[in-house]
Parts: sequence; C-alpha cells; structure tokens
Amino acid sequence: MSTDKADSIVIRQADFSESSRVVTLFSKEFGKLAVLAKGAKRLKGPFDAALDLLSECRIVFIRKSSGALGILTQAQLVRRFSPVPNSLNSLYGGYYVADLLCCLTEDFDPDPELYDLSVKTLARLSDPKSDYNSVIVQFEVGVLCRLGLFPNLECCSVCGDPIATTAKFAHWVSQGGLLCSECRRDEYVGKSISGGSIAVLRRLADADSPLTDRIKITKEQTAECHKLAVSAITNVLGRKPGTLRFLQF
Repeated sequence: MSTDKADSIVIRQADFSESSRVVTLFSKEFGKLAVLAKGAKRLKGPFDAALDLLSECRIVFIRKSSGALGILTQAQLVRRFSPVPNSLNSLYGGYYVADLLCCLTEDFDPDPELYDLSVKTLARLSDPKSDYNSVIVQFEVGVLCRLGLFPNLECCSVCGDPIATTAKFAHWVSQGGLLCSECRRDEYVGKSISGGSIAVLRRLADADSPLTDRIKITKEQTAECHKLAVSAITNVLGRKPGTLRFLQF
C-alpha cells in the first residue's frame, strides 16, 4: 500500500454503509479512481463539503496494490460547482461532464489536459455570461480529441477527396469520418452536417489555438456539432449517455 496525493473532481457517489460512501474521482495525476470515504455520510464527517458532486478537491488516499478500493484519508475543498440559478443547462451540463468522464475514461489512466479541460468547463458552466450549449459542445469535442475518437473531417471516407466547407456532408458514424454528396449511399448510414459546422468543429478541435474560447457559434451550428459529437460518443458506448436527455438543445 502507498499514500498518494491528487487534484481531483468528484464525478460519482454511491452509498456503501450507513456512514460511508464509495466516491469516484477524476484526478489530474492518476485519472479515474474509486475510493472508500469512511464517515462521509455523517453530518459532521471528516470531509465536510469536499466530496459534493462536481467539487474540485485535493485528496490524500491509500492505494491498495491488490486492486481493491483505495481508502480516502483527506479531502480539502478547492472549488465547489455552483450552477447558475434557473438554468437547467448550467446544472445538467455539469452532470453531463461527470457522466462522460465516468463512461469514457479508464481507471488509473491519467490525462492532465482532459482534467484541466474539465475544470475549465465546470467554471464556464458556473458563469452567468456563458453560452452553456456552446460550452458543452466544446467539452464534447475536447473529450473526443483527447481520447482519439474525434472523426476525420479532412477528407471523404470513401473517395478520399478533401472536404470543403461550402457544401453539406454526412457523418459516417461507424467509420469515424465524413461522406461527400457523391459517395453518400443508403448502405452508408450517416447524419447530415453543413460545411459551416465542419469548419467550427475543426477550429474547436485545435486545442493549441488561443482563439478557441472566442469562437462564435450559431444555434444551428451548435445543434449540428452537438449531434455529431453525441453520435460519436454513442457509437463508442453502445448507448447514449444517461444525462443527455436532460439537456436542452
């Protein structure tokens, strides 16, 4: 057994006993991990509000080499997720972030850039000035890019011709790419997406660009980009994320 420290986000909780919970965290140093938080359900427990869902906290835990649950020994609250009052997409957008981190990441597979993106997204979802749907789409694109699941938007998956952003294409979900109008067939199942939305997705996928957060997206483009991202996520999971039904696009 070893004692480790990590910056983390609480992404799931489950009751374990009358006084304890199993807490799933997405950490910067270790990726996703589950720990037993003894006494977490007590009114004056040892962790106070540090383990509220979507809270950002610094933790100390004992990792067991046998693969059994680790033991949480300390948790210090850094920032609590504070959804904007009367905004369902601010609230459920946060739950959606946690859902994707739970479903799409592996245990003890660290990704510091995805952690930073998650922290940044939760902060933007707490800002009354944010366009929450746009924030959610940017997180979806970021997750797909970080996990190597983002579709190829550069050329047609059948003929290989470059994709221009002045026409309409189809997202060939199972093959992770696009189909031009000449190659689109009934046997190639795909959902339509405009050239303008493809251009937006390309810019959002450029994580190194300092202008990514300043991209202005129309409602139509936001909806199209969201549909493409959800199709890619659903193809990987074999189902739609459970929290998706609460979002309003």
